[in-house]
Amino acid sequence: MKLKGLDCDKVGTHISDWLKSYAEEAGSSGYVVGISGGVDSALTSSLCALTGLRVICVQMPIHQAPDQLDRASEHIEKLKKNHVQVEERMFDLSPVFDQFSQTLSSEQSAQRELALANARARLRMSTLYLVAQTHGLLVAGTGNKVEDFGVGFYTKYGDGGVDLSPIADLNKSEVFALAAHLGVPHSILQAAPTDGLWADGRGDEDQLGASYAELEWAMEQVKEGMPDENWSPREREVMGIYTHLHNANRHKMQEIPVCPIPEMWKSETPKRIDSPSRRK
Repeated sequence: MKLKGLDCDKVGTHISDWLKSYAEEAGSSGYVVGISGGVDSALTSSLCALTGLRVICVQMPIHQAPDQLDRASEHIEKLKKNHVQVEERMFDLSPVFDQFSQTLSSEQSAQRELALANARARLRMSTLYLVAQTHGLLVAGTGNKVEDFGVGFYTKYGDGGVDLSPIADLNKSEVFALAAHLGVPHSILQAAPTDGLWADGRGDEDQLGASYAELEWAMEQVKEGMPDENWSPREREVMGIYTHLHNANRHKMQEIPVCPIPEMWKSETPKRIDSPSRRK
């Protein structure tokens, strides 16, 4: 897939200005960002820092791999060095997660492992909102366009539970380009993408079955309505993966369904119901 050119200077300024304006209009003094050691959270926190507003970078390890923690710490230290208003918090959620898992040990099925992986993301979301509300800040999301609108690769009410999504109109390749432009540590730019939710250390591409570059290609094909006569066998396979994930995760990318009640059943004024003490 050919990558369209990204004007990193203009895009970076545009997003940071948007973040600053949004916070000011919301009456907030800044942002909270969960830092994972990956490129998406590194870019998001860098853009938040460029606003000049208060930024709290939060690490929330749950039996996390040491290299992920090292990358996250390296990034936060660099941000703090370059931006005096950046702070950090470290909350080890491993004991909380272990207790949660033990409390629900009676719930067993083939889906339990996935359910617990999603529970990690939801514990982190709760932590970010506690910090944000305590300090009058907003939670900045770290999802990119492919994850948020292409294949729905995030946890509902987990990393999908945010106040706003500053990089959700950037594809993964564009995220890498802008992150490199803003000086995100090389260790993060070179690391294999991972959501850090699995004890076996599986990465994003292990779970998705395709690389982000391939998924970007498929997303563009769908957008442009490109014919498939010249697709290779692998391209056909990738399109199948993309279509399956998009359809399976559509519920994450749409508004919560609401059961509509016909107005004719709601038009009558409700009759007053007296309490037993007032009934004759």
